[in-house]
Amino acid sequence: MRTKGETEAAISEGITRCVQQYIGRGPKTIQTYLIGDLLAIRLQGVLTAGEQQLVKSVAPDKGRDLLKQVRTQLIETARPMLEALVFTLTGSKVATLHHDISTLTGEEVILFTLAEAPRFQDATHWNCHNRSSILRRATDSENENPRTIRAPRRKEWLEDASKNVP
Repeated sequence: MRTKGETEAAISEGITRCVQQYIGRGPKTIQTYLIGDLLAIRLQGVLTAGEQQLVKSVAPDKGRDLLKQVRTQLIETARPMLEALVFTLTGSKVATLHHDISTLTGEEVILFTLAEAPRFQDATHWNCHNRSSILRRATDSENENPRTIRAPRRKEWLEDASKNVP
């Protein structure tokens, strides 16, 4: 079981991977907030150069609407993967998903309402001793430096996430 902060960090990393896969680049910054059964994700700096030009060159309303339609469709296409990610990391099913993007600021917001509030490990139980012993075990088995522990490859990660959806 993870702490709330660890869960939020893992969700940020997973969402960044999903965005990179579907859009071709990730956000400049991402923040994730778990508040009861609400999961809010704020991505900043998400517009590609082409999207920025589209919004500027076409009539403002038409460019904005077109960009929002495309991004909404991409989110809907990625929805099963996003729901699997959230379920894997929180243990809660997704009840609803809401999405919006600002063409002025390049900020995107994704909100998930979860079927129930996730449970977390009490942060007071996690300390430097626990972290160093986990790293030691991980590196002892692979004889590697702790900083070079390999993260799962995208394909492995996506396969693992999709297996955990009920």
